[in-house]
Amino acid sequence: MWQADIHVTLKKGVLDPQGGAVQRSLAALGYEGVAGVRVGKYLQVRVDAPDRDAAARQVDEMCRRLLANPVIEEYRFDLKEAAS
Repeated sequence: MWQADIHVTLKKGVLDPQGGAVQRSLAALGYEGVAGVRVGKYLQVRVDAPDRDAAARQVDEMCRRLLANPVIEEYRFDLKEAAS
């Protein structure tokens, strides 16, 4: 069993209105030095695969087909053996 820690973020140049809202809210709370906030998503997926390569192929396909929008988002993931 493998655990994939997946990070999905907007590509550079894609407008991030949610990040802008967070940045304005932080400024309203007194955090004036905060700039360039970008919001993404984190997913943790457990995959039953015979080896690391098979798990990586499966997770990559999941990201391309469902978890990330390849037009506006990019993704990366880390794999580790899942604890039983």
